[in-house]
Amino acid sequence: MPFCSSAAICGAVVALAFSVTVVRSEIGVHSSAVVHAASGDAIVGAASTYNPFRPGWREGGPNTASGERYDPSVWAAAIKTSLRQKFGGVRYGARPKYALVEAVGKKVIVKINDVGPLTPGRIIDLNERTMRHFDPSLQLGIIYGVTVRPLAGDYWIPGPVG
Repeated sequence: MPFCSSAAICGAVVALAFSVTVVRSEIGVHSSAVVHAASGDAIVGAASTYNPFRPGWREGGPNTASGERYDPSVWAAAIKTSLRQKFGGVRYGARPKYALVEAVGKKVIVKINDVGPLTPGRIIDLNERTMRHFDPSLQLGIIYGVTVRPLAGDYWIPGPVG
């Protein structure tokens, strides 16, 4: 019996070590793939957050420009209306476009599913989940020096990179 439990523990340790190695290699590949797929010129400016369900909010509504319902729990953002073409149009019913957003030493892939007349100087409005990635307490409200790059392709998985 002692041999069986030792073998089981040893097997579990080996499996854990293997899974950590696989996850680390996937993150490295994913990160370099994102950098390679970033197409077009980088757009630099400020980011703010939006939630059309917040009482007194002056813009938006429950549906985004792509036709999806606004969801504060996904990795999504609204791009400035004048940048719409840079992100493939963002049209109702069209396949969503993706962008790499970099700020405060962090990177995240977001789905661009909305557009809007943002406050001057701002290039992107992040939904609540995405903004919490950069500003966990939501105390800043605005993040300056944000870099946004369109990603080539349509099949990205939104979320933190690297």
